[in-house]
Amino acid sequence: MLAYYLGSGRVAEVISAGLRTPNVIQNLLGEGTLSASFIPVYARMLEEGRQEEAGRFAGAILGLLALAAFGAALGGVLLAPAISGLFVEWAEADRDLLTRVLRILFPMTATLVLSAWALGILNSHRRFFLSYVAPVMWNGAIIAAMVVAGRALTAGETTLDGFAVAFAWGALAGAGLQILVQLPAVVTLLRGFRLSLGRGVEGVASAVRSFGPVVAARGVVNLSALIDLLLAGLLATGAVVHLARAQMLYVLPISLFAMSIAASELPEFARSTVAARDSLAASVRAALARARFFLLPSAAAYLVFGDALVAALLQYGEFGPQDTTVVSYVLAAYALGLPASGASRTLSSAFYALEDTSTPAKVATLRVVVAIGIGASLMFPFDAVRVGPFGAGAAGLAIGSAVAAWLEYGLLRRSLARRIGAHGPDAGGLARLIVACVAGAIVAVGARLGFASAELPALAIGIGTAGAFGVVYLGTAALLGEGRPLRPGA
Repeated sequence: MLAYYLGSGRVAEVISAGLRTPNVIQNLLGEGTLSASFIPVYARMLEEGRQEEAGRFAGAILGLLALAAFGAALGGVLLAPAISGLFVEWAEADRDLLTRVLRILFPMTATLVLSAWALGILNSHRRFFLSYVAPVMWNGAIIAAMVVAGRALTAGETTLDGFAVAFAWGALAGAGLQILVQLPAVVTLLRGFRLSLGRGVEGVASAVRSFGPVVAARGVVNLSALIDLLLAGLLATGAVVHLARAQMLYVLPISLFAMSIAASELPEFARSTVAARDSLAASVRAALARARFFLLPSAAAYLVFGDALVAALLQYGEFGPQDTTVVSYVLAAYALGLPASGASRTLSSAFYALEDTSTPAKVATLRVVVAIGIGASLMFPFDAVRVGPFGAGAAGLAIGSAVAAWLEYGLLRRSLARRIGAHGPDAGGLARLIVACVAGAIVAVGARLGFASAELPALAIGIGTAGAFGVVYLGTAALLGEGRPLRPGA
């Protein structure tokens, strides 16, 4: 809907920057950080039957999180004009609009941090569905706001700036709904809950010790994201939006498959270290194989027919074919590192289960430095590749991210092997999945040519091409004996 109403113009870039900047708070304090510091301690207390202690620990963590998140949000609201001023290439009116949007979205991200706390509680009790369907409320509120604002925009009753502000208010309302739908289930699971700031509560000191390195690492990662945003702002108009659109699709399989596997396995990894640490290697191996089954074809699809997927999802209204071409370039560059980036989520969960947050933090810092260095060196040469009024400079930033993702994966694998021994999935399985990807890609290319010659709509071409690829990939993988992740309980 954003693409339809705003295309890749400056207001679209304002919304992209507005979402990315305050998201620093959520990334610093939200799901990933809680996964590293809160869930292992809480899950271990549950495994040992200490329900009351676990409830008091959860209350202390909530108190500390709320203090930190809303304190940071207040700072963001006060500093919004200074943050907007960093976009030096933008007109003053655009920076003023960004300031208005930021002052609404900073409280939104603080609220989403509390939602991540609820997610941690539910995951530890093996209740996964509600915590991961709750963000639908956030997206639903944004979509509702855009429907209302879009009708007013079409009727001439509001401006593009008014549309951006309505988007921000919808996002804030959605964040509140996201935490509210989780609270009834969370309340039924907690015993001995008492909101506090953690003084004298068992487990808090250990969680805070784990919390520090992860926050530091995520601070570096968020700094990298902001630098990418500022660097994209130096490129041709549209680069900020093209980067954001490609990242949306890039993160999709990571969220669907890699993060879901890492999140569901973390409590089990933590429990396995209580029972027998030797079993951790087998659990990690199985999780990596499961993630690989889904991430490899996702990367192949983006590389072979990513432009068809971009057109099917985004090429409407103000978002034209030239936008599709540039976004598909950026998406293909990101796809080169997709399997590594996704697998690293599982490896990090294994370290968190071992209460080692410093190793993933150090590796993440190195990854960020490499990504920025390579991306900054490539973005201007790539921006010389023109597609109408747009440049492909954002693809240079994406290539830096892809190279750094493989570096992170290799370093995490090597370090974890020293702790738990061999834990990687078999090479034969990798070869069979590559064969299945190639078979699917060949059929997909043929199917796409047939659909295009029939002059079908972009949505039909995207669905048909992806469907042909998926059927052939899954069928070939099953014939080669690699269909286990699809079977219940696998």
